[in-house]
Amino acid sequence: MYKGEKIRLREYKKEDIKLAQEYVNDSEIKKLLNPGIPFLYTYEDEEKWYENLSASKDTYNFAIETLEDKKYIGGCGINEVDWKNSYVVVGIFIGDKDYLGKGYGTDAMKVLMHFIFEQMNIHKIKLNVFSFNKRAIKSYEKCGFKVEGILRDELFVDGKYHDEVSMGILREEYYNS
Repeated sequence: MYKGEKIRLREYKKEDIKLAQEYVNDSEIKKLLNPGIPFLYTYEDEEKWYENLSASKDTYNFAIETLEDKKYIGGCGINEVDWKNSYVVVGIFIGDKDYLGKGYGTDAMKVLMHFIFEQMNIHKIKLNVFSFNKRAIKSYEKCGFKVEGILRDELFVDGKYHDEVSMGILREEYYNS
């Protein structure tokens, strides 16, 4: 387990599956996570995802749990590792709306960043975020991420096109902040 000020990152547990399914099927959360057609995930879909967690050696997934009451509220992880060029692509979500906008996601990202730079010895962390997800962009900027590019009109969500924002942070920026 990796601990921050508000959260700990821990392994996923079988008992997280039902809540994870509820989180990713929430229409507001789904819009922030998935650029594709917003089909609903079944319990079986989540079970398959859980069973395949350890199958890939280049992805690392963590459940986000509150320190105060040990509640599973979301997840984060490393979705891609490029060992040659020393970068990773990360993702994060807070699924429990009671914890949105209260610093839990920022704390989780800081813990994940510490893990990546300290344990994996990676040079750069990258992520993509949808331009309408202002809360996430603000959180990433608090963590030291910088906008590296804009993919214009990349997503069609709720009847209109939106930009996708590419952000990154270098190892030296992390240590100098």
